[in-house]
Amino acid sequence: MDRNRTVWDPLRRKQVALTPEEEVRQWFIGDVLHQGMGVPLHMMMSEVSLRFGDKALRADIVVYGRDTKPLAVVECKRPDIVLDQAVVDQAIRYNRVLDVRYIVITNGPKTFFFERHGEQFDFLPRAPKWSEMV
Repeated sequence: MDRNRTVWDPLRRKQVALTPEEEVRQWFIGDVLHQGMGVPLHMMMSEVSLRFGDKALRADIVVYGRDTKPLAVVECKRPDIVLDQAVVDQAIRYNRVLDVRYIVITNGPKTFFFERHGEQFDFLPRAPKWSEMV
């Protein structure tokens, strides 16, 4: 990887290093969330710092509802990372802080959407539109 390559992050409003994970994150922000699901850019944040007890966490992408309450958390991984239970558990840890209705995990080639029903998250067969989520 060329360490000098960068990409514009429209959410952080700055150039960031173009790592494999960042490439997935930027694709998901622009192509999936914004264009595909209709999430306005101003209703998303990337690299969101969170605290869970004495642990510092960082959510890749948080999507907000019209009331500015967190609505979804997205965990992005490099394309060579398998999306297993550990990745789902990581997103669920973020939910303990954010209290979101939706969790998404993606590595680019594969993406899984989950919706909370009570205390559990159920798999969604398709990505909901932002207008359906809010």
